[in-house]
Amino acid sequence: MKTFLKTTILVVITSLVLPSCVSIQTSPVSGNKRAYGYSWEEELKIGKDADSEIIAQYGLYDDEELSNYVSNLGQELLEVSHFNREDTPSNYRNTDFTFRVLASPVVNAFALPGGYVYVTRGLLAHLENEAQLMVVLGHEIGHVAARHASQRAAEQQFGQLGVIGLAVLGESVGVDGGNILQLSSQTAQLLFLSYSRDDERESDQLGVEYSAMKGYEAAEGGEFFRSLKRISEKSGQSIPSHLSSHPDPGEREENIPKLAAEWAQKGYDQTIVDSDEYLNMIDNMMYGQNPREGFERNGTFYHPELKFQFPVPNGFNVINQPSAVILVNDDQDAIVQFSIDSKNATPEASVKEFLNQEGVNTREQSSTQPNGLNGYEAEASIQQEDGTSLTLEITALSYGGNIYRFLSYTTSQQFDTYERQFASVPDGFDRLTDSSILNIQPARLELVKTSRSGAFSSFLPNNLPLGIEPLDVAIINQVQLDENIPSGRWIKIPRQ
Repeated sequence: MKTFLKTTILVVITSLVLPSCVSIQTSPVSGNKRAYGYSWEEELKIGKDADSEIIAQYGLYDDEELSNYVSNLGQELLEVSHFNREDTPSNYRNTDFTFRVLASPVVNAFALPGGYVYVTRGLLAHLENEAQLMVVLGHEIGHVAARHASQRAAEQQFGQLGVIGLAVLGESVGVDGGNILQLSSQTAQLLFLSYSRDDERESDQLGVEYSAMKGYEAAEGGEFFRSLKRISEKSGQSIPSHLSSHPDPGEREENIPKLAAEWAQKGYDQTIVDSDEYLNMIDNMMYGQNPREGFERNGTFYHPELKFQFPVPNGFNVINQPSAVILVNDDQDAIVQFSIDSKNATPEASVKEFLNQEGVNTREQSSTQPNGLNGYEAEASIQQEDGTSLTLEITALSYGGNIYRFLSYTTSQQFDTYERQFASVPDGFDRLTDSSILNIQPARLELVKTSRSGAFSSFLPNNLPLGIEPLDVAIINQVQLDENIPSGRWIKIPRQ
């Protein structure tokens, strides 16, 4: 993420909320005294407050049976965790945990302080069995039990932001500028926390420990890190530089089976894998982006559910989230943020509410009617603390019973360079009438039992949906494209 985008994000969300003092408390994992940025009572409140924002940001996956399945597995691990042991301090004992499945296609899992654990449908698609899921859930419970977020809050100076810590087992960025723009200061602070290598290793150890104690084949967790490594390699970054503070996924792929073996030597039989039950639970689960919630194709962003479309300027990338669509140029120094304004009844009221904020200097404003729609637009500027001036264009339009707002901005020095591209987005906002796009459906995973042996690639359809590539399908099945698949094996195939 470039400096401009980082800086601008902080301007929009205001300054981050720092812990008021350092608290010395007993660790539920080690039993030793150590420094925390928050008291345990504060962590419980922080998690509860941020949970609603996470739900609003990502959305919950609409499958009650799958959600209950994940939650029940998480509750099973809690029985043997450091929250429910004979020597557990009373203030930690029987902490209520909430496990949620998010609708995001990003391969991600993270935890909030106080007992909130999240896995995405994107992550679930990349697992092969219950044992792998248990290691993931145990890892996240471990972050909460070891109070890693509170430890980092006590140590880090938030004026020098670390990389995002609440990402899939510390290996992948599941939060971007578009996400942060929509979150409160407290939640953004949590998402910017950077777990250390030792934090991740400790959570790996705890994830294996909890899984092994419940009889699951914890060594299976190493297969997931192999998948993470393949995802990174496919994206062109085997080890992203911004994640260099975390253990290499290859190291963790090898280390997790070793940890599992240590627990086997202690007498814990690890025989439960439960592949069939797990795969049956994710059969027909949505895979990849949900085009019903908006997608970009050939320079146009379409939203079938809300029946609108608008152009995406050349050189701009689309970050589509439930609460906003963010367009960011390749250099990441120009941004267009599109969202629904649920507070104001007219375009003029929407624009003027923004202009009336402290620090916003209005230059000009007027009515507008792109494609016959009622609208209002303005140009303004904001002076940043570092002396840099931002110039903004804001346009609000009324359509389909909603007020839609476009906020475009860059440095004042560069505004003339991007002004035409900024204006083209709201000016091109229009009704969506193409029936092929209005009726588009997401891809879903279909379980297929092979009736013969052969290379995995031979089982793939000639045309995969929605830009999904053969290698993507191989990765979610944890196989190679040329790997021989025996007859009678279940494989996951995306269908539309």
